[in-house]
Amino acid sequence: MGMFTLTEVASLNDVQPTYRILKPWWDVFMDYLAIVMLMVAIFAGTMQLTRDQVVCLPVLQSGEESKTQNLYSAPSSLATSDHPDHKSQYTEVTLRTGSLAASEISDSEPHKFQFSRSSNPAVKKLADQPEPLGLKTNLDFQQYVFVNQMCYHVALPWYSKYFPYLALIHTIILMVSSNFWFKYPKTSSKIEHFVSILGKCFESPWTTKALSETACEDSEENKQRLTGAASLPMHVSTSSDEGSPSTTTPILAKTGVKFSAERPVIEVPSMTILDKKDGEQAKALFEKVRKFRTHVEDSDLIYKLYVVQTVIKTVKFILILCYTFIVAAIHFDHTCKPNVEHLTGYATFVCTHNMAFMLKKLLISYIALICVYGVVCLYTLFWLFRRPLKEYSFEKVREESSFSDIPDVKNDFAFLLHMVDQYDQLYSKRFGVFLSEVSENKLREISLNHEWTYEKLKQHVTRNAQDKLELHLFMLSGVPNAVFDHTDLDILKLELIPEARLPAKISQMINLQELHLYHCPAKVEQTAFSFLRDHLRCLHVKFTDVAEIPTWVYLLKNLRDLYLVGNLNSENNKMIALESLRDLRNLKALHLKSNLTKIPTNITDLAPHLTKLVVHNDGSKLVVLNSLKKMMNLAELELHNCELERIPHAIFSLTNLQELDLKSNNIRTIEEVISFQHLKRLTCLKLWHNKIISIPLSIIHVKNLEWLYLSNNKLESLPVSLFNLPKLRYLDLSYNSIVVIPTEIGFLQNLQYFAITGNKVEVLPKQLFKCAKLRTLCLGQNCISSVPEKIGLLQQLAHLELKGNCLDRLPLQLSQCRLLKRNGLIVEDHLFDTLPLDIKEIINQESAASFANGV
Repeated sequence: MGMFTLTEVASLNDVQPTYRILKPWWDVFMDYLAIVMLMVAIFAGTMQLTRDQVVCLPVLQSGEESKTQNLYSAPSSLATSDHPDHKSQYTEVTLRTGSLAASEISDSEPHKFQFSRSSNPAVKKLADQPEPLGLKTNLDFQQYVFVNQMCYHVALPWYSKYFPYLALIHTIILMVSSNFWFKYPKTSSKIEHFVSILGKCFESPWTTKALSETACEDSEENKQRLTGAASLPMHVSTSSDEGSPSTTTPILAKTGVKFSAERPVIEVPSMTILDKKDGEQAKALFEKVRKFRTHVEDSDLIYKLYVVQTVIKTVKFILILCYTFIVAAIHFDHTCKPNVEHLTGYATFVCTHNMAFMLKKLLISYIALICVYGVVCLYTLFWLFRRPLKEYSFEKVREESSFSDIPDVKNDFAFLLHMVDQYDQLYSKRFGVFLSEVSENKLREISLNHEWTYEKLKQHVTRNAQDKLELHLFMLSGVPNAVFDHTDLDILKLELIPEARLPAKISQMINLQELHLYHCPAKVEQTAFSFLRDHLRCLHVKFTDVAEIPTWVYLLKNLRDLYLVGNLNSENNKMIALESLRDLRNLKALHLKSNLTKIPTNITDLAPHLTKLVVHNDGSKLVVLNSLKKMMNLAELELHNCELERIPHAIFSLTNLQELDLKSNNIRTIEEVISFQHLKRLTCLKLWHNKIISIPLSIIHVKNLEWLYLSNNKLESLPVSLFNLPKLRYLDLSYNSIVVIPTEIGFLQNLQYFAITGNKVEVLPKQLFKCAKLRTLCLGQNCISSVPEKIGLLQQLAHLELKGNCLDRLPLQLSQCRLLKRNGLIVEDHLFDTLPLDIKEIINQESAASFANGV
């Protein structure tokens, strides 16, 4: 037979009540009362099972006294007698008068029997004993048993019989009622989940750290007040502004953040370092608390169930009291008339219940316990209805800690916290830490700074096309402190970082001129804002809703370029409040990538100093453009993907316009080009990615045009007038349906860039090679069968694209193009191999030399 180990036995003892945290003192007290009541009921029931009986005696009538006979007369002859009177005389019993029955019949005079002496030895033996005193009855033992049984059912009150069982049933009902909310399916899981979360929050190292750090901050702040905070450096003294933002700190007005990265904190080695595993557990706890809150706050079922079970217990208590006082008759004596006189000869019996004394004492004890129980129930009801338990505020926690953003909770969540407070208020104080976004952000900040060190960030720094150092951070929980140690950064990109904060430490980044905030409504401290206001030149903000644009953006007085990407539909346009652009006095370029239907009037009214306006629509039709006329200083205008069908007339009023870009619209005709002759400064016209069929002859009037983009249209032919623009330097006709390049192209003596890739050109006119300044010539994806030898005249040619034609060889004169290198010659390898070895070497050598020189 196997033996249990000590640990196995011990583990049986370790079962803790799961919901003890939610048991206020009255629930615990009522549980103890219920256990005592249960013991009373069990004790009474046990005694009643073992000793539950009545003992009865007949009441002797005065007429019966004369009939009594001597018990000891001739027993032997009586024993054999068949006469019923003789048999009854033989079994007569004498009882002493000290019993309850004797007291009941004390009015009848006691009879003393004289025993006659006889020669019979049995009689003689009895005669030697003292004479018994008492009353003589004509009942034998079996008749007494019968009468006792009859009178138990007839005369004994039901309460005396069933009191122990009633007490047991009532107690069980009360115990079930007390714990019903812990067992009911729709509430038990929520309570169990809450208690488990509460325990974890209470024991979490993060709770201890957050609260102790708060204490450190408070003590340090007091110290500052005593020693004079005015003498502190600016970035320290502004930490007090975070709690109460003033009018001079508009950038903090919406933050509500109490934690400051610059707030001095006493370094406690054991606290400042949070183990990575502890940090992960704390993060998981924050998530659990958030989910649990949304799950529980939408109903008040737990509260209602607790109220109902308390009402049931109170009603039960009143019911027990009422019927107990009405029917509680546990007496010692009962008169019984069982209607069996024909069997016994007696009509009336007086009975006593063996358990009467004990049951009476137990009843008094039980009623006393019930009264105490009822008083506690009434107190519970008073507590339940005295104040609203469906609302809970963490006011004390806010006052005692720096977690000012702990939200008020309601419904079942509030009720559970009220119950916890009755157990121990320290639980809700520590739990409040996990409802605070500030606390969660602080935890993220700590784990973030552990993970993203200076060295790790350095690996992510890149150099962009403009040779500027750039750092792009994506989907982090915040901005790591180590970022601000990279003082040589030119561009900082923050994307999908919802809790981004820019502390005063950013002022170390003296090279920073460009900031990107993609879905990242960053908050800045006062010192950080002062630095950005003076140093930032370019800002990109990408958002979903206009409210995500930080308010401090509109106060950056030295900002030159502002990029806004997001929903700015002018119908419900609150994007830029009427005052918003007034302070951006140095703003020169505004880029809007959105779905506008008209140019917002507040832009044109408040920013006439703009020199560049870019509107990239997502396909929404830009209908109203009249407000553009007010922007007289505009030099560059881009209207991309705005579903324009013609060139807008408002543009012809912009006398300072130098560059116009109408990419990706639905423009089919450009007859309005003639009006561009009034725009004397217009040098660049971009009409690419449209549906233009032909170029009007009137283009000859735009004399100052230097750049013309007509790629990705539906052009089939080119007018001669196009080649009478003397200043034209850049002409892009790629991806049309052009078949012939007019010989007049030779008139463009200033042409440096010519692209006709992706057309149907078969022959290259020799006049093309009179354009001696050509540097880039793109002829790919056409039907060209040969390249004229005159290509050698293009001494400036550095880029030649011939790939995708019908060539069978390359002209040897390519070697005369001294600036043409192998990497600038875009052609199939097998065609390049047709060149003589010496020409290939010349082109390759030049390429190698330029590579060595770092070109």
